[in-house]
Amino acid sequence: MAHKDFVKRGQAPKKKPVKKAQQPKRPWILLFITLILVGGFAYGLWAISRSSDSDEVVAEQSQQEAQQDKQKSTQKPKVEVKAQEQDSLPEMPKEEYIYPEELEHGSVEIDRKEQEKSERPYLMQCGSFRQKQQAEKMRAQLALQGLESLVKASEGKNGLWYRVILGPYDYKRDAETDRHVIQRIGIGSCQIWYWDL
Repeated sequence: MAHKDFVKRGQAPKKKPVKKAQQPKRPWILLFITLILVGGFAYGLWAISRSSDSDEVVAEQSQQEAQQDKQKSTQKPKVEVKAQEQDSLPEMPKEEYIYPEELEHGSVEIDRKEQEKSERPYLMQCGSFRQKQQAEKMRAQLALQGLESLVKASEGKNGLWYRVILGPYDYKRDAETDRHVIQRIGIGSCQIWYWDL
């Protein structure tokens, strides 16, 4: 039985590496770029030193001008300066407003339009719960804000519900005022209706 060497058969013949054509080196480009960078750096240094020299000249001129101005101002008589100061300050105006006096007493009157009393009083419902404990919890939160409420059980299509109600209010504006207080503590579900209990 002839023994065949499968390993040697599976190898591909070796290829000779292809040499890439060498590009000629261009050192003169690098030299040109280097010269431009060095020249730019040198010009920048020259410009900075030149500007600092001109700044010193301007500073010296401004100091000389300031000294000349001081000498001129000291030569003027002092009596004229006092007269100018007196003329430049106007007299303090008298206050004609009564608003600061009202604030001192702590009361400011606001004109409020007269509202007509509604035929039916208003109520404000702030929640409706399945469990009475939840309704009592909301009622306690409202009591901490100084608002008196009641929990009313009502039977509906969906079963027994516990409603948290405030009121009765004769004017809707009063209910709105209480609703703003309640919104500040994070309860935004209050609705104002006519009193139909």
